Amino acid sequence: MRRAIFLDRDGVINRALEHESKPYPPTSLAEFEILPDVPEACRKLKAAGYLLVVATNQPDVGRGTLKREVVDGIHAHMCQQLPIDRVEVCFHPGKGASDCDCRKPKPGMLIRAARELGIDLAQSWMVGDRWRDVDCGHAAGCRTVFVDRDYAETLKQKPDFSAGNLGEAADIIIRESKSNLTMRTLKDLKVKIFADGADKKGMLDLNANPLIQGMTTNPTLMRKVGITDFEAFARDILQGITEKPLSLEVFSDEFPEMKRQALKINGWGKNVYVKIPITNTRKESALPLIKELAAQGVKLNVTAILTLEQVKGVAAALNPKVPAVVSVFAGRIADTGVDPVAIMTESKKILHGLPQAELLWASVREVLNIFQANDCGCHIVTVPHDILGKAMKMAGMDLGELSLDTVKMFATDAKAAGFTL
Repeated sequence: MRRAIFLDRDGVINRALEHESKPYPPTSLAEFEILPDVPEACRKLKAAGYLLVVATNQPDVGRGTLKREVVDGIHAHMCQQLPIDRVEVCFHPGKGASDCDCRKPKPGMLIRAARELGIDLAQSWMVGDRWRDVDCGHAAGCRTVFVDRDYAETLKQKPDFSAGNLGEAADIIIRESKSNLTMRTLKDLKVKIFADGADKKGMLDLNANPLIQGMTTNPTLMRKVGITDFEAFARDILQGITEKPLSLEVFSDEFPEMKRQALKINGWGKNVYVKIPITNTRKESALPLIKELAAQGVKLNVTAILTLEQVKGVAAALNPKVPAVVSVFAGRIADTGVDPVAIMTESKKILHGLPQAELLWASVREVLNIFQANDCGCHIVTVPHDILGKAMKMAGMDLGELSLDTVKMFATDAKAAGFTL
């Protein structure tokens, strides 16, 4: 995955035309003036390994007051002068463009570029001088730098950083990128880490660890450790896990029986979440059952979700007054070669109107996924016990020291094998 800097155009790259403290775009190539700090800032960001993607609203084209050929000519000139990798433009006029998903503050331009260029949005930045840029960056899961031009408008969301121009923004981004290389530990993360497993001792040990804020399990994990009595196991483990959330999954394939099991499991403890798969094995939607259980106040963990359409369906079915978890299997999405970060970012946006619903990054494959879940704004990441052990040991480890440990391992194993030449 690649990192990118998404740049607003007017007021960041070129001098905006101002009238009564409001910015306006140039109406001709003659009016297009690249700001003096911009070439060096772009050079620094490219040298730091970032793609440069311009994302700009140009509604005057959609309104018919500016010809598209003029905008295309400006962008061709801009790309000749600066090392821009891609230009994303929304020509829609704004009000009335109900089908548009690209006009900032919507994140469509950023998501499209990320999908087509292989960009990790969680490791990328949005730099802009308007509230729309800041909101767009947040919606896409990027970090944001607001270039303060003292316009007569108010920010709706707080940016991660503020700067006076792109040169200052570039220095902030490079500084923050270098600080990230010092490696974060699990304690540095905002995402809630849940342990995923069915080993009783492991579950109880992790329950005692303050870094772990909840537990999940499922029939496959139970079978792997030899559990044959579902209820006995669940009631036993709930004697030790009494406060932190614990998700237990129904195992019937028939919806009436799923409902019966869900209501029974729900009664086992106030910290219990009932896991309901998004469909049964015949691909019949569980949404009617999810809606019914949510209406009855059952705390649900809707599981095995892999598509945005499924997330939208769940969002419509949940009770906004009842806590719920929406488990998107990001790891399985990644197994298909699709970057899950953009899907998780959009999923969080879909759940925005449900204050009690939490987005969960499921099927973690490696320690990096924990940090990806954190950086794209997931509320929860559920991690298998073995990966948790690795994360607790290695997350935050100095890379130079890890390199030396690796060399020592090779030397020790070569000696133990008795190799000679």
